[in-house]
Amino acid sequence: MFAILETGGKQYKVQEGDVIEVELIDKNMITKQNGVTFNTVLLIKNKDLLIGQPYVKDGIIKAKVLEEFRAPKIIVFKKKAKKGYKKKTGHRQNLHRIKIEKIELKPKKVEKKAVAKTSKKKEEKK
Repeated sequence: MFAILETGGKQYKVQEGDVIEVELIDKNMITKQNGVTFNTVLLIKNKDLLIGQPYVKDGIIKAKVLEEFRAPKIIVFKKKAKKGYKKKTGHRQNLHRIKIEKIELKPKKVEKKAVAKTSKKKEEKK
């Protein structure tokens, strides 16, 4: 079973037990036990193939945040030829390392149909 997860503007193909590095997750989404639940599931493949439009309605991915870290530094160097302009800056992206614990589909709620009750008096008059 695998799924395609969207987070941080990127898409990841994940299976249960995978450890992936994603962009920093909002603190409000992380529980006290370092758990996080994603409902932005684009596709789930188990026995059947479920494709969302854009997301699978009942698809949930549960993960655990292992650590928060920073990516290696990326050098940004700007230069204009023959003008003497040089600018060197760097950037380090904040990331989370997460472990996928469970890919699941929420059970669909069965809606009970309301049966219209007709009174006997109305039926007798007809």
